[in-house]
Amino acid sequence: MKLLRYIIITLCCFVTIPGIAQNTESITIKHSPGTSTKNDVTTFLRDNSRQVHFVHKGINVYCDKAVYYPKEKFIEAYSKSPSRVRMIQGDTITMSADYVEYSTKTELAFAKGNVILTEPQSTLTTEKLHFDRLKQQAYYDVTGKVVRDTSGTITSQIGRYYMNTKKYQFVQDVVLVNPEYTLNTERLDFFTESGHAYIFGPSTIVSETDKIYCERGFYDTNEDFGYFERKAKIYYDNREIEGDSIYFDRKINFASATNNFKMTDTINKTVARGHYAEVWKAKDSLFITNRALVVTAQEEDSIYMHSDRFVVTGPPEHRITKSYYNAKIYKSDLAGKADSIHVDHKTGLAQMINLARFSNNDAFAIKRKPVLWNLGNQMTGDTIHLISNVETEKLDSLKVFNNAFLVSKDTLSEDGYNQVKGKFLVGLFRDNELYNVDIIKNAEVIYYNRNGKGELVGINKSKSGSINIQISNNNIDEIRLIQKVDGELSPESLFPKNTSRLKGFDWRGEERPNSVEDLFKDDPPLVLKKIKGLKDYVPPEDFFDEDLKERIKSAENKENTKAENKAARNLPKAKSDSNSKKEKPKLGQPLPSKKKTSGN
Repeated sequence: MKLLRYIIITLCCFVTIPGIAQNTESITIKHSPGTSTKNDVTTFLRDNSRQVHFVHKGINVYCDKAVYYPKEKFIEAYSKSPSRVRMIQGDTITMSADYVEYSTKTELAFAKGNVILTEPQSTLTTEKLHFDRLKQQAYYDVTGKVVRDTSGTITSQIGRYYMNTKKYQFVQDVVLVNPEYTLNTERLDFFTESGHAYIFGPSTIVSETDKIYCERGFYDTNEDFGYFERKAKIYYDNREIEGDSIYFDRKINFASATNNFKMTDTINKTVARGHYAEVWKAKDSLFITNRALVVTAQEEDSIYMHSDRFVVTGPPEHRITKSYYNAKIYKSDLAGKADSIHVDHKTGLAQMINLARFSNNDAFAIKRKPVLWNLGNQMTGDTIHLISNVETEKLDSLKVFNNAFLVSKDTLSEDGYNQVKGKFLVGLFRDNELYNVDIIKNAEVIYYNRNGKGELVGINKSKSGSINIQISNNNIDEIRLIQKVDGELSPESLFPKNTSRLKGFDWRGEERPNSVEDLFKDDPPLVLKKIKGLKDYVPPEDFFDEDLKERIKSAENKENTKAENKAARNLPKAKSDSNSKKEKPKLGQPLPSKKKTSGN
C-alpha cells in the first residue's frame, strides 16, 4: 500500500502541483522522484540521474531541490555542487545560479551565487540578479561582468538587460576592456546584436597609441569607429585634438572634427584652429578649413597664419604647412599676404606664392601677388621667400623673385614714398628688423633724402644695375648705386609729380593685418554647420517601478497579513545619501520595506 501511494503521488507530480492546476499561476512538475509535504509546504528532490524539472509559462527550471509555498505561489530552488540551478527561456536565454527563488504571482525571479545569464551574443556574470519575466528585464547592483567575443568585457557596479531590445544599460564605474583599447565611463548603453555603445558622462577610451575623452559619445565596437561630443578630445603623439563633434575611425587612424576645432602640438609649439578638420595619423597629415588659423609660438612672440584651408604634413621633426587661398601671416613686427604660403618648419623657409592659376592679365592679379610688411617697409614680388633661424626663432633673411618692389612711406611728407624696384631683392634681418637690402638687376629708386634735422634735401631718382640699402630704426640710412646708369637729386619744387611713382608702384597698406582679428576681416560671415548630435541620456524607469511594487504587494499572504512576503524579501535596501554630495546613479529603485526580513 505504501508503494502504491508513492507511485500515485509521483505521477501527480509529473503533471502539476496539486491545487493550482485551474489558474494561470500553476507550475507544472516535469520530473521529481522525491516529494514530501509538511505544514502545507511541498519539497521536491532529485534522484541520482536527473534534477528536479518544473515549468511555468514556458520557462523551464532545473534544480537539485525545490521548496514550494502554495499560499504565496512561491518556489525556492537549490543546487548542490557541481550541479546548478538553471532557468531556460526559449532557446535564447539561460540563467544559472547556486540559488533561485521565483514568485508565480509577480513573475519576478531572484538568483544569487555565481549567477550566469547567457544569450546568443553575450554572457553576464554577477553575484545577485533580479529577473522580471513580464518586462523581460534583468537587473543587478552588486557588480557584474558582460563578455561579448567581438567587443570585449564590460564591468559595472549596476546593470540592466532588456531582452526584447537586446540592450544592456551599465551605470557607475563602467569599464569596457577590448584587446585594442579600454573604455571607462559613468553610463553605457550597449546593444549586443550590433555592438553599438552609447557613452554618457565623463569618459575615456585609451589604447597604446591614443586617448579619447568625451562626455557623450557613440562607438561601434564591431567596426571600430565612433562619434564624440561634449568636451571631446583626442590625444596622440604629444598632440591634443578638440572639437564640438569628433569622428574617429581606429582601423584607418583617421579623425575629423566639426566646429571649434583645435589641435595643440607641444613638440612644434603649434596650435591649429578651424571649424572643420581631418587628421590622418598614419600619414602625419592634417587638413583644416573654415576660418583656419595656425599659431606657432616663439620665445618672445607668436606667428599667426590664416587662409581658406591648411594642409599640414610630415612627422614632428620635419613638418610642412601649406595654406591656400587668401593666405595671411601676422606677428607684432611682421605681416604678409599671398595666394598661398608654404612653410618648412625644419628649414625655417616660408614661401609666399601667387598661384599659377591666375594670369598676369587678371584685373586682380596685383592684389593676389605676395606682399610682406616689416615695420614700415612693404615688399612685393611674384614670389617671396622668408627664412627664419630655427634655433633662435628669429627672422634671418628674405628673397623676392621677379618684379621685386620695396616701398616705405616718407615719414614727414604727406604723400611721399621711398621706392626701390628691380628683378630680385635680397634682405637681411637683425633682431627681426630689416637692416640690409640688395636690389639686383634693372634697379630703380626714388628716395626722399633728408639731413640730420629731418629737412628734405632733395628727391633722388636713379637707375642702376643694382642697389644696396642700409636701414636702421625703420629709416634708410644709405643708398649705394652699383653700376649706375643715370640719376639726379632734385629739389621737391622741381620734382615732377607725375614721376613720383615708379612703374608697378602699388601701396597696399590698407590690406595689412594689424592684429589677429584683422586676419579674418575679408572672410565671409561665419556660419557654423549645425550638428544634429547624439541624443541626451534619458534615465530609464526604475526596475522596481510602481507596476512591480503593486505586483509584489499583491503577493502578500491574504490569510496571514503578518506573514513574510517572500516576493519582497530580496529587494535591494535603500542606500542613504546623507554622506554624499550627490546621489549615485541607479537603474533600479528599492521597494521601501516596513520591517527587516532575511532571505536565502
